[in-house]
Amino acid sequence: MTETLILCDCGGSQTLDREQIASGCGASCSRVFRALCTDEIARAAELMQAGDVVIACGQEQAVFTDLATELGVETPGFVDLRDRAGWSEQGAEAGPKMAALAAEALMPVAPPPAVDVISEGSCLIVGPADVACDLAEQLAGPLAVTVLLDAGDPPLSRAYDVVAGRLTRVEGALGGFRLRIDGFRQLIPGGRGAFAFGPPRDGAISACDIVIDLTAGTPLVPAPDKREGYLRADPRDPLAVARLALEAVQLTGTFEKPLYVRLDESLCAHSRAGQRGCSNCLDICPTGAITSAGDHVAIDPMVCAGCGACAALCPSTAITYEAPTVATLLARMQRLARAYRAAGGAAPRLLVHDAHGGEMIRLAARFGRGLPADVIPLELGTVSGLGHAEMLAALAHGFASLSVLMGPRTERDALIRELALAEAIGGQGRLELLDFADPDALSDHLYEAPVPEALATPVLPLGNRRQITRLAAQALNPGGPVLDLPQGAPYGAVAVNTDACTLCLSCVSLCPSGALIDNPDLPQLNFQEDACLQCGICRTICPEQAITLVPRLDLSDAALGQRVLNEEEPFACVECGALFGVRSTVERIMEKLAGTHPMFAQSAQARMIQMCDDCRVGAHFAQENNPLSSNPKPRTVTTEDYFTKRKDH
Repeated sequence: MTETLILCDCGGSQTLDREQIASGCGASCSRVFRALCTDEIARAAELMQAGDVVIACGQEQAVFTDLATELGVETPGFVDLRDRAGWSEQGAEAGPKMAALAAEALMPVAPPPAVDVISEGSCLIVGPADVACDLAEQLAGPLAVTVLLDAGDPPLSRAYDVVAGRLTRVEGALGGFRLRIDGFRQLIPGGRGAFAFGPPRDGAISACDIVIDLTAGTPLVPAPDKREGYLRADPRDPLAVARLALEAVQLTGTFEKPLYVRLDESLCAHSRAGQRGCSNCLDICPTGAITSAGDHVAIDPMVCAGCGACAALCPSTAITYEAPTVATLLARMQRLARAYRAAGGAAPRLLVHDAHGGEMIRLAARFGRGLPADVIPLELGTVSGLGHAEMLAALAHGFASLSVLMGPRTERDALIRELALAEAIGGQGRLELLDFADPDALSDHLYEAPVPEALATPVLPLGNRRQITRLAAQALNPGGPVLDLPQGAPYGAVAVNTDACTLCLSCVSLCPSGALIDNPDLPQLNFQEDACLQCGICRTICPEQAITLVPRLDLSDAALGQRVLNEEEPFACVECGALFGVRSTVERIMEKLAGTHPMFAQSAQARMIQMCDDCRVGAHFAQENNPLSSNPKPRTVTTEDYFTKRKDH
């Protein structure tokens, strides 16, 4: 069923061009209402009962959601045109932007995969005895509480459990914390007088659903504010401790945990044969959710907070972000740019932000200048996972520039690296990271910033992140040049010192992406640049240290084919003439071993060095005193043998 966009000018405070919005978003639009959430709410009810609708109001979502519940109809969709476009110094010119925002709101987006997390309310409180026990008294009813003391006498209350020890390890997240306690001592509840603890022991293992940390020291987990189920406060702040009690009682039940990232272990270039390769995700993960697991990494989805930095930095696309997927994000960008142009706009600018940025935009609209008419906001759950591929794709879609508005909790290291890479590939002067705490300062910057020229002929990059980057880079750099990239870039060439290389092909056997290739018929080292991840395993494993990595991006078709990095003349077997090995290597071995090494002191033994595999095996079996030989094969008995034997008898 076709959705209808219901328009409201919010008491005449904004200008809405119904025809222009409809022409850009491709949907039918209602007439422009003036007070849809109050005086005209009956008309809203009629439209909601008539079919699927999207209401152009972000402020009164709760009102229309409750109305849908009362009517027994499906909850409508919502799009905020007022704060993001209508309330602006250039609001009268914001028709194309409104059409773009409406078109994006009409786009169906699948939710990310999720898993149920069950918390039964078992809670561990760690901290000073007085504060921890007071909090335990409050939580002992709704939660199953255990207090871990490192000093002090145990309380007399038996409303909750008390143990003593040192918490040395905390793993997991809400509903699945795994704990290790050293010096563990259990309470002895019997006897008169004060309670006592039993003898200590190390290595006690336990589990709980919630951890409350009142130690005021180093957090027990990395990125504590991103670890679900881990609550922390200064024990000297009674208000903060009281807030923890309120949060803790709400962490029981079944929760839906999004699976933010997907891992394809077969593509991971972390390691091969014990040789360390890429560690981008391990180095960037703020929560410690990613660990080494041999040739690939492992991701704990319960610990992952969904910042997306690992996916942005993964050179092989082994890690992909799912909230949203790259394909979904690019589709949203395309729809925004296409609808903007369809409604008469020319060169839009894209502003990517999170929920914190969305609040800044609303404040700037209500009390300040708002956003310029050509700046289209795109809200994501997090901006930390925006990689160079998405940045370049935005420019390829026809946006004149891309600005990323960071928030106070944004993970910035990956963003800074990816922006530098995107600028080197083709975004110079058209990409920026914004770090504003003042909504007015944000507006002023966007109004005063120069507007670059947009791509004359937008393209549609498709595929994985590497393919998207290549297609977008070719559109932004006509002619297919070779671009120099910063160190650590996931694109580049391999340079081989042919004087040092012995064509041992160790690099080929360990290359995780198949960029280095041998020739089964000739001693040859081939290379396909488009497949190279610059993981460095080939450089690490090379016994001659003959390999150097060259970060660059070759946009020509030559990067898609194979080229020879090193080749030599093969050696001809002295027995059968078959070609094998490398001539220079065989001759070098002959020079060093023949006549000098005890095993090759005789000419017949030295000759085996110059034989192919088949001839060498045959020569070994033909040797006198061959330890692998067996008794001679008995002669086949024939019918004539039986006749002869009968005649003899």
